[in-house]
Amino acid sequence: MLAYLMAAVGSGLGLACAARFHARGLARGWSWLVAGAVTLGSGIWGMHFIAMLGFAVDGVEFHYDVPLTIVSLLVAIVIVGLGMFVAGVRRSWSGLLSGGVGAGFGVAAMHYMGMEALLFPGEVVYTTWLVVLSVVIAVVAATAALWFTLRVTGTWATLGAALVMAIAISGMHYTGMAAVNVRGVSGVHSDSGVTGLVLVAPLIIGLGLELMVITFAVLMSPVQDVRKDVAVPAAPAEEFRIAGRGGVHVSGPGAYGAFGGAQSEPYRESGEFGA
Repeated sequence: MLAYLMAAVGSGLGLACAARFHARGLARGWSWLVAGAVTLGSGIWGMHFIAMLGFAVDGVEFHYDVPLTIVSLLVAIVIVGLGMFVAGVRRSWSGLLSGGVGAGFGVAAMHYMGMEALLFPGEVVYTTWLVVLSVVIAVVAATAALWFTLRVTGTWATLGAALVMAIAISGMHYTGMAAVNVRGVSGVHSDSGVTGLVLVAPLIIGLGLELMVITFAVLMSPVQDVRKDVAVPAAPAEEFRIAGRGGVHVSGPGAYGAFGGAQSEPYRESGEFGA
């Protein structure tokens, strides 16, 4: 449940950041692109390693290779960011599909790289068709996630999309785990790496702080306000001439009446001057 919650929170904040990136565009919204990639990528990564606490084999204590685990986090962030960039800049079905396929393979690579970081006296063998299925689920989930980032902006819609995305992300993870077969366990514990609890404790603290900061930034920058900031400024009023004796030139806002129309010709209408 905690792993699913991590995926849902990361998905929701990733969608919120993506909406602000699309509203501002690349030149002014690149920071939201980075925030969305970090949030969604680390949410997927955090979900994986929290869920791994529930993976156990009798008589085996699992350890993790820390450098490889960190590399898997970077892979998730970079690949998700590239997918969001491609789908956001090329707003077409080809852009969505190319971004989704790339991001999906990146998420799958993160998962199996995280599994490679698992240290124990034994061997992991995978069931091929389940591995292929997990990659397909990752691609579909990533494509759906990118589609949501282009379409979803409202609070309730974002929440619903985040819950659906979290289900897809969790489905990919547990399909990949169903492909795992552990063989050749010797019963000797590995002395290298760190245990799952030692890895997850700072992970939860670090990701919690990150999510709090990005949540604050999202709340302080509603997407409606972002759109107002990038609205096209109104063109200046054109100069025009009031017909009458002396050919007086009038320009600027004062040339318009209280309701936006051109001012009348008071002297001609009053009859003070002849025709």
